Amino acid sequence: MAKAKAHVFQPVDAGGESYERMRAKGIDVVVPDEAWASAANKRERIEVMFDEDADIGLGIASRSKNLTRATLENSPGLRAVAFYTVGYDNVDMEAATELGILVSHSPTEPNWGGVAEGVFAYILAMLKKVREKDRHVKQGGWRDPKLTGTYIGPRLDGYEGITLGIIGLGRIGSRLADLFQPWRIKILACDPYIDESKFVHHNAMPVDMETLLQESDIVTAHCNLTKETTNLIGEKELARMKPGAILVNAARGPIVDVDALFDALDQDRIAGAVLDVLPEEPPDPQTPILGLGDKVLLSPHMITANHGTGLIHAIPWVEEVVYAVLRGEVPEHVVNEETLPKWLERFGGKSLI
Repeated sequence: MAKAKAHVFQPVDAGGESYERMRAKGIDVVVPDEAWASAANKRERIEVMFDEDADIGLGIASRSKNLTRATLENSPGLRAVAFYTVGYDNVDMEAATELGILVSHSPTEPNWGGVAEGVFAYILAMLKKVREKDRHVKQGGWRDPKLTGTYIGPRLDGYEGITLGIIGLGRIGSRLADLFQPWRIKILACDPYIDESKFVHHNAMPVDMETLLQESDIVTAHCNLTKETTNLIGEKELARMKPGAILVNAARGPIVDVDALFDALDQDRIAGAVLDVLPEEPPDPQTPILGLGDKVLLSPHMITANHGTGLIHAIPWVEEVVYAVLRGEVPEHVVNEETLPKWLERFGGKSLI
């Protein structure tokens, strides 16, 4: 019997220990002989091609490595694509589901928890004008009314505090809601895909998108990138937001129409934005939104990067996915469960290791 084959399309395990453990189980692990894409060429989009006899693909969500329908069809026996990341938007999900190929991801707490903490910190930095105060003092200035921040929680004098609007109350959105609980602020959430009990558990009021946009002082997006969520926040949605509102996107760049966002900020129709992600990464230095000064607080798509975290925590997760899939078993964290009947018919109980 031919060896089972795992094709790594973007390496994560720098030491290669997990690959060696797989090889010890008789799996042929193919690792591309290429370094991580440099900042200069990350804008280039490469169509990944697995070997024709590949049984599973391993890698990360990366705009530079696209897994198209042609990618998936090139390997007739492909059972799954396993991601070390929470995101998986560089794979053609429609094609994978149609072809009966499982897609799994790795929602490790250091990853999603790090996003929530980072967003929390950046929101506070914007509301309290942390950058502006620091720069003002370093430039020889001192007290200035323009440096006045925003009080967050409600007060006894009748001030109601800010309203936080969360689009997507999954792991990240719900952790962010929990982080704001001590302030006793009003939290609105829009998520049609979760049980109502989760809103109650995280003290969030379920609302529709229009209400969230109109009533929130902070609007923060925490949803996956899909056809439905591409340009979820565009000109029409930005027009519904308060003039003093701040938009946060630490999910995926294409969720926000960045040109419409630039116009809204440039014309003072909203007050600010926090962006960990952009439609093109890294952005062209001439991208207009980079020139808006303190209206925009930027991060180089590493808001979740903290000491002791990173994708290393996902290595054992993906390794277990490989073993399960190659044994003909359904792994954990499958994101296209609707294709399970087709997958089980093709591969269920058919072990390659």
